[in-house]
Amino acid sequence: MVATASSAVLRIWYEANDATLFVTFVGGKTYAYEGVPVPLCRAFLAAESYGRFFNAHIRDRYPYRLVKSRRTK
Repeated sequence: MVATASSAVLRIWYEANDATLFVTFVGGKTYAYEGVPVPLCRAFLAAESYGRFFNAHIRDRYPYRLVKSRRTK
């Protein structure tokens, strides 16, 4: 798991055995993106801007599901 210094993305981690990328956003929601190839995950981790990279290369391109949401009051 990689904690980020991003204004949009809080944490990123990858499960290579099933090619699933997990992204936790600063709002507290964690999503699992299925079928993300290893090279794309590596490029995401190396990106100058996680938010821009996510929007350009991952968002709306891979099936996803909500894994967890932080409770809000």
